[in-house]
Amino acid sequence: MTNRVSAVDLFCGAGGLTCGLESAGISVEAGVDYEEACEYPYETNNDAEFHQYDLKEVARESPEVIDELFDDDAEYKLLAGCPPCQPFSPLTHGEDSSDHESYPLLDAFKDLVRHIEPDYVVMENVHEVYHAEIYQSFEQDMVDWGYQLNFPQNRSVYCPKFDIPQTRRRWVTLAAREVIPDLIPSHRSPRKRKHLTVERTIDHLPEIQAGQTHPDDQLHTARELSETNLRRIRKSKPGGTWRDWPDRLVLDCHREDTGKSYDAVYGRMEPDEPAPTITTQFYNLGSGRFGHYDESQYRAISLREGALIQTFPEDYRFFEDIDDVGIRKSGVLIGNAVPPKLGEAIGERILCLIDGAEHQSMLADF
Repeated sequence: MTNRVSAVDLFCGAGGLTCGLESAGISVEAGVDYEEACEYPYETNNDAEFHQYDLKEVARESPEVIDELFDDDAEYKLLAGCPPCQPFSPLTHGEDSSDHESYPLLDAFKDLVRHIEPDYVVMENVHEVYHAEIYQSFEQDMVDWGYQLNFPQNRSVYCPKFDIPQTRRRWVTLAAREVIPDLIPSHRSPRKRKHLTVERTIDHLPEIQAGQTHPDDQLHTARELSETNLRRIRKSKPGGTWRDWPDRLVLDCHREDTGKSYDAVYGRMEPDEPAPTITTQFYNLGSGRFGHYDESQYRAISLREGALIQTFPEDYRFFEDIDDVGIRKSGVLIGNAVPPKLGEAIGERILCLIDGAEHQSMLADF
């Protein structure tokens, strides 16, 4: 760690962004979230304190509470976070979501930037956030306050280019006062280096079946499947669709015109490709192409497999006992997280930008 940069992670969740920033060498002092279940994974795995606050209320009434979390001896402040993305998700199908309870939280993030005036800002969200008026206002206000932002094409992040084995697309806004920031992928040319695949990421884990938990790792838990869904996954091919099934197993919704285009649900992953985006329900076979590719494991991927695809370290702990949290809540903690590898790339780039700005300043003085 370095005390050159002191960071606070807002909407920190289980700590994915903090984990990545710390891996890059940035000192994260604290994570803030409204959800109580985030405290255990955040503090157990990271060298930072968890604070349970309603950030909408804090931004309105006591923003100094967040400012006081930074290390006063650090040279630079970094305010980072991922305001809840549900209002901007593609699952809204383009409908107006401004009345969603989480919609104003991006404004709360912006208000804290205005009060704290950090040297660097990171805002990560779903790719579709750039369509929202509230985000466009965030951009404009940041520029008006003297920040320089990474260029729009640089904000569009395709996760496989950052050694994240899933086809997740995110929108990452970087802001800095002294330099024009940017975010450089781990590798730019897929011809020179193939993207990480599902098989390379999870194939070393011991086999389990639907409904089982591995005795040595409670997170390596797979949800139970009904007999009908077991028949469906046995008839499914990796990368295939429900059209591979015999007619008796086809769902009624797939027989309708509106459902025929939903090819991925109940599908199985392809071992030699990145996984689909890990959502909060990746443990559920019917929620996407989340079936395990292995012919001897007829099930959706386990919680641990989802966490590895999100690039959490293999020893990352999300609970003390799975019964304390349950599969659904664990899935939310994992699926909502910023992939640590993305956080690491962001942290490394910020440190490089600082070094570059300081070098330019020295040359100017000389």
